[in-house]
Amino acid sequence: MSSTVDFWPLIGVAVVALGFVCRFNPMLVVTIGAIATGVAAKMPVHDLLAQLGNGFVKARNLPLITLLPLPVIGLLERNGLREYVQRVVVRIRAATTGRLLVLYLFVREISAALGLVSLGGHAQMVRPLIAPMAEGLAQERHGPIGDARYRLRAFAASADNIGLFFGEDVFVAFGVVLFMQNFLHGAGVEVSAARLAAAGIPTAVCVFVIHAFRLYRLDSWLARKLDKDAATVVEPASEFGEQHP
Repeated sequence: MSSTVDFWPLIGVAVVALGFVCRFNPMLVVTIGAIATGVAAKMPVHDLLAQLGNGFVKARNLPLITLLPLPVIGLLERNGLREYVQRVVVRIRAATTGRLLVLYLFVREISAALGLVSLGGHAQMVRPLIAPMAEGLAQERHGPIGDARYRLRAFAASADNIGLFFGEDVFVAFGVVLFMQNFLHGAGVEVSAARLAAAGIPTAVCVFVIHAFRLYRLDSWLARKLDKDAATVVEPASEFGEQHP
């Protein structure tokens, strides 16, 4: 006997996505999304407020956990962490900016698939380690990189984001996997969390191949960009020399 599935409670997902696209305050967006989901699910007001209160109490220590690494990373950077990792990575002859980011993408995705989602991160890895190493390799092979450093930082951040986002979907105990299992169970579809996690493996592999190719092409882009900038700087100087021998 089939039952009708009510998809209206999923409107909270649309609210959150729209709020992030419009760059509204994240706390406000998530709160409104939760309220929209509760209203769509026809929850009583007191139950909805109780769920919001329970969520706040459970996550009240989250800011401390999130902000605690920041002073540690700042202290390490003040004592030369960025300069040290740049000196170390440029000694590896086979290393390039693109290869480094492909390797980090692989490690990040595999570790996230094993449940080690805190192994990387923007504050812990990208800003103090990965981005400086990528910039150091680019400077070692092409000289001054100028504004290209911002593109390198963006690609370093993308490697972390994509590796985490698609890697954790393969982890059996990930919250979204368990949420989908419970949702399907409520709809009368019995499926194990392991099967749901395994279903994310083809997507994770395809995403890795596609983004790894983009990261690998970054070396060619750097060569074209920096060589063109160098030629633009040298050409006016030569013309000036010809006019004033």
